[in-house]
Amino acid sequence: MKKRLCALLCLLALCFGVLSGCGQDESGLTKVTLNEVAHSIFYAPMYVAIEKGYFEDEGIDLTLVNGNGADNVMTALIAGEADIGFMGSEASIYVYQEGSKNYAVNFAQLTQRAGNFLVGREANEDFTWDDLKGTTVLGGRAGGMPQMIFEYILKENGIDPQTDLEIIQNIDFGVTAEAFASGTADYTVEFEPFATSLEQSGNGYVLASLGVDSGYVPYTCFSALESYMEDHPDVIQGFTNAIQKGMNYVAGHTPQEIAQVIAPQFEETDFDALVTIVERYYAQDTWKTDAIFTKEAFELLQDILDQAGELSQRVDYNVLVNTEFAEKAREAN
Repeated sequence: MKKRLCALLCLLALCFGVLSGCGQDESGLTKVTLNEVAHSIFYAPMYVAIEKGYFEDEGIDLTLVNGNGADNVMTALIAGEADIGFMGSEASIYVYQEGSKNYAVNFAQLTQRAGNFLVGREANEDFTWDDLKGTTVLGGRAGGMPQMIFEYILKENGIDPQTDLEIIQNIDFGVTAEAFASGTADYTVEFEPFATSLEQSGNGYVLASLGVDSGYVPYTCFSALESYMEDHPDVIQGFTNAIQKGMNYVAGHTPQEIAQVIAPQFEETDFDALVTIVERYYAQDTWKTDAIFTKEAFELLQDILDQAGELSQRVDYNVLVNTEFAEKAREAN
């Protein structure tokens, strides 16, 4: 993923020199395009902010686009097709490492745990990670957070990802659950709603949470190009305020109440399943209560990248993280 992302960004850097500025719609709201890495219940506070009208309250007319992958989200930022990107902050490190002059800066963190789960073919209340030795697992793309977190957990449990098991990495995100249901591999690493759907269909059982077993990690953040943040600090502040309000709502309401609010975003998901998924994420303390991306979290991310062989050099926290907006949002909300 890292090589493909860098190649796309180099090409786009030659083709696009200027980002389009913010415009206003007929209501006087500022138009902002947000490109998300995936449309997932994992990001509930953001959808609460959308459904509760918090962005409009901050003067923002938000357009949400599903980028289907961090490389696509970052490409959209560089191309000026998106104003704000929502993805794993490792993407910003990759771009900066390649020497980009107009790089993405992380200004707000949303999730603080991994959102995927290990699913097996049989229920096993006594599961340990050692059970994966000698098996085949459907994993993620090299260089992406899902795969790096998975490998991080394996290594923390004394398991060599290269020799102790086989990890299949050539099946696209979003269809691994289908492949698993059809008989591929012994285990699969799945986000929601796929983990729950495998359970409900009788094709799998959730055995472990990668979010629990990896500990607190800065899994997904909001970022914008440095130039955009300098030109539109009021937009970034308003956006962060709306996200903080979404976080506050989630922190102060039950999973069922949260599910009711975000249900319009997931019309294809049965409401009972939606509640189950929100409860699962809620119970493992998935969402931050403020959007501040701490130095400790950033350094842990770099440790994970380094362990995965994806870090050519460590990056200064103050270069790729700006906490000013998140700090003001926390104070104001």
